[in-house]
Amino acid sequence: MKKKSIMFQFIVVFLTISILLYGCEQQPKEPTTPPTTPEGVNSVVNANNQFSLEFYSNLKDKEGNIFFSPYSISTALAMAYEGAREHTAKEIQSVFHFPEDNNLRRASFAAVYNQLNQKDAKYKLSTANALWVQQDFKLLDGYTNTIQEYYSGKATNVDFVGAAEKTRQTINSWVEDKTNNKIKNLFPPGSLTPLSRLVLTNAIYFKGTWVKQFDKSDTKDEDFRVSSDKTVKVPMMRKTGKDAKFSYTETDDLQILEMIYEGHELSMLVLLPKNEDLTSIEESLTVEKLDGWKNELREQRVDLFMPKFTFTTKYTLNNNLKEMGMPSAFSTAADFSGIDGTKNLFIQIVVHQAFVDVNEEGTEAAAATGVGVGITSLPPPVPIFRADHPFIFIIQEKKSGIILFFGRVIDPTK
Repeated sequence: MKKKSIMFQFIVVFLTISILLYGCEQQPKEPTTPPTTPEGVNSVVNANNQFSLEFYSNLKDKEGNIFFSPYSISTALAMAYEGAREHTAKEIQSVFHFPEDNNLRRASFAAVYNQLNQKDAKYKLSTANALWVQQDFKLLDGYTNTIQEYYSGKATNVDFVGAAEKTRQTINSWVEDKTNNKIKNLFPPGSLTPLSRLVLTNAIYFKGTWVKQFDKSDTKDEDFRVSSDKTVKVPMMRKTGKDAKFSYTETDDLQILEMIYEGHELSMLVLLPKNEDLTSIEESLTVEKLDGWKNELREQRVDLFMPKFTFTTKYTLNNNLKEMGMPSAFSTAADFSGIDGTKNLFIQIVVHQAFVDVNEEGTEAAAATGVGVGITSLPPPVPIFRADHPFIFIIQEKKSGIILFFGRVIDPTK
């Protein structure tokens, strides 16, 4: 049987900040990863993960599915933070928890960038940054040099004043290219105007295959309980039997399962409430709890039932970020004088769009066999992980633990 190649696709793009600025055309260079320390990288990872949960908490009262890339959002706002000063910088730092030491933060962002953009990995994972700057508008050399050296962000001159619509199409085309055509029309018509001076963009794209693939012939339509009074039919994938071994742990209220992608460098964590009460899990979820559960994961036999799902999300994040503690960045009180030397700049819009597709396709997984021997008691029952009700899922890079994607499935059919 011919093996399929793609099991899981995650594509996210994040565009932010129609700030007022200028730019100069420069070729980007790969971050050189200046000397940093594991502690420095951990500080950026911890900041990203803390923002992940706090941002999810801000979104969780919305109805329906949720999906976003905290890494993409944090990276785009880190580029803005490099030009923020005084109260504006303090507010952004309070929301994103960026390390305040410039050298440590910049070197650590560069190190994470290089770690994620590996050339010979067994999966596709890439992230890219860019600056889109109104022609003839002067940026400080120190700012553009920082973005180029530590974020690999190319500055491209565009014409918001005379050709806003053409510029919008140019930026959207860059987004499509960097996300394998999965994110389209990020900026809708009219969203960029002659008053725009700078757009900062980050795109992230991931495609990987499961180590433990699902057999497509085993997928059957089954019930998924969206709520106490609503059930939908979904194609439910399954992996059972002796080859169904996964890293797994559980608490009184929650099952936690990890599925590994080829290369063993990225994985998906699924948090499934036992009592179908996702709200109580959401309200008590912390970075410390998540780290504790990951430390408790042990490989064992688990009968896994997982729905296929595909959906797209799009958010305008102005109000979310204001509510989380950085209102001045969106007002005339903003101080982004580290970008152009004036206090005339403010954030006009922050847009985030994401796409996710989960299905059975993938390369054949290597089998793993566990032998249990017991003579004094019956062996423990094999856990059943049946994701037939709302759950949370997280994509992480395993070595650093950085959360790349964070989502919630309420209705797999949406």
